[in-house]
Amino acid sequence: KVKAQLEEKEGKTFDVFTAVEFKTQLVAGTNYFIKVHVGNEEFMHLRVFKSLPHENEQLSLHNYQGSKTKHDELAYF
Repeated sequence: KVKAQLEEKEGKTFDVFTAVEFKTQLVAGTNYFIKVHVGNEEFMHLRVFKSLPHENEQLSLHNYQGSKTKHDELAYF
C-alpha cells in the first residue's frame, strides 16, 4: 500500500518490493517498521503509520532509510 508513496519520494520504480521483516510500535495509532527488499542486495527500512480505526485514514509512509543490507537491524528511526 505504500510502494507508490516511496516510489514518488525516491523518483524511481521498484520491480521488487517484498517485506521481509517488521516491528510495531503503539502510539495514537500504530507505527510499522518494515524491512523491504527492493532488488539485488538492496533493502530499505520504512516507517509506516496506521491511524486509529475511527479516523478512517490511509496508511502513510512517514519516513524511510535507504542503502540498507539484509543484515541491518530494524530499529526505530
